[in-house]
Amino acid sequence: MFGWFDAIVNGMTALMNWLYELTVNIGVPSYALAIILLTVIIKVALYPLSKKQMHSMVMMQKLAPEIKAIQDKYKNKDPQMMQQKIMELYKEHNVNPMAGCLPLLVQMPILIALYRALYAFPFKNPDHAHFFWVTSLSQKDPYFILPILAAVTTYLQSKLTTNTQDQTQRTMLYMMPLLIGWIASTVPAGLALYWVVFNIVGTIQQWFINKETLQLKEGVTGVEGSRKGR
Repeated sequence: MFGWFDAIVNGMTALMNWLYELTVNIGVPSYALAIILLTVIIKVALYPLSKKQMHSMVMMQKLAPEIKAIQDKYKNKDPQMMQQKIMELYKEHNVNPMAGCLPLLVQMPILIALYRALYAFPFKNPDHAHFFWVTSLSQKDPYFILPILAAVTTYLQSKLTTNTQDQTQRTMLYMMPLLIGWIASTVPAGLALYWVVFNIVGTIQQWFINKETLQLKEGVTGVEGSRKGR
């Protein structure tokens, strides 16, 4: 039943060892560098999904007044019609309300596979499996530096996408980094390193995505302003 997942774990192991051989060939043998390269490859591959996620988030914000109007009209009269009208509105503006979950859904199997692979990783050369203060990437960070960095970088990346006017999102802005930091303190340091690099690359990507969606955001402000002026 879980043969497909074992295949992902084996594939992750093979890819890590291949990237390690690459670091050997360039004269910097390091499994930590291999994890960093793996993270960059995965993040670049997920960029189209991240871009689509941000676009959908901005468009949903832009459509919020229309969605509220539909809810006010049908909520107590015909909930089924309300859902139908909202979905028609999404379709008309090419918005996928589930787009925000796509990067996370794709990333979860990768995180679990990397976690499984690192716990019993067949290092070709264990001497190259250290990372500064961490003796082995298969072990937990003894000084909790990577977990703290994971929490901080999660906060910084979330700050770029969080609507601080929304109470739920504002709460998650502070709670999610704490959760990520705690998880990172309980898993192999290699996974914590992956998370830190993933967040750093994600923050850089998010900066570019925000620039690309600036026009949409200005459109949101314009819509809100025109409605307040009525």
